[in-house]
Amino acid sequence: MIRPRSSRRLLDRVFQILFPGLLLLLLNGCSSAGYYSQLVGGQLRLLQAREPIDQVIADPARDTQLKAHLAKAREARAFASDHLHLPDNRSYRLYADIGRPFVVWNVFATPEFSLAPRNHCFPIAGCVAYRGYYSQGAARGEAALQRLQGMDVEIGGVEAYSTLGWFNDPILSSMMHWGDERLATLIFHELAHQRFYVKDDTEFNESFATFVEQEGTRQWRASRGLAPGNDQQVRQRDQFIQLILDTRQRLETLYAQPLTAEQMRPRKAAEFERLRADYVQMRDTQWAGDKRYDAWVYAPLNNARLLPFGLYDQWVPAFAALFSREGGDWVAFYAAVEKLGELPIEARKAALKVLAQPKTSVD
Repeated sequence: MIRPRSSRRLLDRVFQILFPGLLLLLLNGCSSAGYYSQLVGGQLRLLQAREPIDQVIADPARDTQLKAHLAKAREARAFASDHLHLPDNRSYRLYADIGRPFVVWNVFATPEFSLAPRNHCFPIAGCVAYRGYYSQGAARGEAALQRLQGMDVEIGGVEAYSTLGWFNDPILSSMMHWGDERLATLIFHELAHQRFYVKDDTEFNESFATFVEQEGTRQWRASRGLAPGNDQQVRQRDQFIQLILDTRQRLETLYAQPLTAEQMRPRKAAEFERLRADYVQMRDTQWAGDKRYDAWVYAPLNNARLLPFGLYDQWVPAFAALFSREGGDWVAFYAAVEKLGELPIEARKAALKVLAQPKTSVD
């Protein structure tokens, strides 16, 4: 049996040896050189900042609130492997203070009249619908260049990410303002990416990890004798997401029409105004005026701003149905997910659509 390498220094050394060579294979110009160089440098600095959570908790000089959060995270990490059958490695058993609110900033971009993201392809992760930067300034620079090309652009700060098991990912200081439960859900989500990942299918990967996060959190709460989560907040979240997905669908229908740019722009703007109006009606008539999503809705809207919703949530109902079909058995569920992942992408989507269809009872 091959034991996982426990030395952080060894992993750092492997990173230093491996990635410069990989970088040379990837580069095809000065712009690419700068981009991949910041990726390599940012990941290396993150690896060097790691320290074992047990060591932090045992240190009497460390902040007591930090240690309390990490102690809860340690419990959630053990639950992830022991009960959810997620990878049992050193990921999220380490901590890194990165000294900034986000670990990376992702830049999403779409054409003005399309919801198709500008994809970026990498040897490990495959093609994804964004480009990540370890510097907010660099992300803003990339966003400005995309806007000059007529693209719809959105920048999103990311508090954590997974290297898909290539390195032992740490809990980051950017996550420490979260509550204990949200920290647990992040651990479940990111370990799900390590458990299974399909290259070039962001919707599949993120929906799978989101389902594992949601069901894992439900079981995590039950294991601690806690009541189910706030059903009202979950219902509001699901309704809000559906509102966004409905808007996406209407925009896709609009963009398929043979209209000029001058005809398309006001209709596009009208759809975003409809989104705001529908949101206000739902908020005021069904949510008793709860304004938790106001800031998002009233910020400038464009195609790129809608991208993460379709990426993270599209197939969650399908994975929920698959989990139910497998009797709530995590091992059987993962095996079924792997079979789906082996299908060609169009066949995979067709299978997910079938799973997502509501079941009708037969009298």
